[in-house]
Amino acid sequence: MTTDLSYYVYALKDPRTSPAAPFYVGKGIGTRAHDHLRRPDSTPKGQRIREILAGGAEVLVVRLVEGLTEAQALKIEAELIAAFGTQASGGLLTNTVLPSGLGGKARTGKVVPAGVPEKAQVGLQLLKDAVLEFTQANPGGVTNSDTASLLGLRSDYGGGAKDYLSYSVLGLLMREGKVERRKPGHQHVARVR
Repeated sequence: MTTDLSYYVYALKDPRTSPAAPFYVGKGIGTRAHDHLRRPDSTPKGQRIREILAGGAEVLVVRLVEGLTEAQALKIEAELIAAFGTQASGGLLTNTVLPSGLGGKARTGKVVPAGVPEKAQVGLQLLKDAVLEFTQANPGGVTNSDTASLLGLRSDYGGGAKDYLSYSVLGLLMREGKVERRKPGHQHVARVR
């Protein structure tokens, strides 16, 4: 069995600053890094791309690390997003890893190191993607217990909430309209879009 080393981590940089500052970091395969330029979306990243192009400049696309497995690329991407920070947390990047309305509330006496919320949200997005893919592969539906057991999300904590993580992820996907819960039987199914 061969290892797929076709992944890379890239940055989109704004040439209007000196030195050119990164405004987006991502992982990719193939032409992924350049796809943002072909179809700028309505996110802050897309808006920045359109601003740069409208000013007559070209977005710099830089492959930072190549020859990676997907897991290696995800780890490096998360570390870079945490290091540069997102604009939502006072950093440089337009990456939107924190879902809107879910920003943490300040708690007295608690220190949140720089980059930690971004790492947590990148990890959460990976969990959501995995659970959604699992529900899509099982059109008859999956239970929370199926999700916890088969995806290795069951806790060995001594309390009674061994499947709480998977239940929370399924709940987030339901709120986003990507998964729905059928009754009776508590089966979760992916919504067809």
